[in-house]
Order: sequence, then C-alpha cells, then structure tokens
Amino acid sequence: SEATFENGTTTTVEVYIGHVELMFLKPYYRNGLHIRRATAEEFDVLSERHGIPAEDAAYTWMLERDGGSFVVGGKPSWREAEHEVIGERKSLYDPREPWPPDFPAHWGQIG
Repeated sequence: SEATFENGTTTTVEVYIGHVELMFLKPYYRNGLHIRRATAEEFDVLSERHGIPAEDAAYTWMLERDGGSFVVGGKPSWREAEHEVIGERKSLYDPREPWPPDFPAHWGQIG
C-alpha cells in the first residue's frame, strides 16, 4: 500500500510471498489485507475447488477475514516504512537495495 490522501496513511506496507504455486486475488482490498493460514475447513473447500494437494495446507494463506482470496506459497513476510523517508526507492523488497535500509523501517514474518 502507498500513503494516500484518501485514508490518511503515512506508511508504505509491502508483503512478499515467495514460491507461489497458486493465487486468487482481487484488484483492490477495501478493508485491507488480513493474512493468516487457512483453517482446515477453508483448506478443504479450496482443495476441492482448485485441486490443491493436502501437503500444501500449511502453505495456504487467506488474504481476507471472510473472503475467498488466497495464496499457496511460502511464509509471508512484510516490510513497512514512512512513505516520505523511502525517497526514490521503488520497493522495500528491491534486491538491489540493502536491507535493513538506512531509514527507519519495521519488518517481520506472518505465521
């Protein structure tokens, strides 16, 4: 997300999920992202609907509290920084840039 006049945020937040095998995304999440591992019941539905093998249950991440958006991939990580201190940097996950950066930032993993 980028800092916007509409919602008054001052930070940029980026989420990275590597080794993605399957994803079902929306173009916009009005209520933001809520990333969590799929419950057993949710995984059963997704597995049947999309042919996801049982061994991928631990790698299936829901992106909304009550929605159907999901990603099958590695453990999600996130990075956040004040929009105005990022400068010309296009992404907090740019592999050409050092991490941690030379500006204040927060980061972690989900799950």
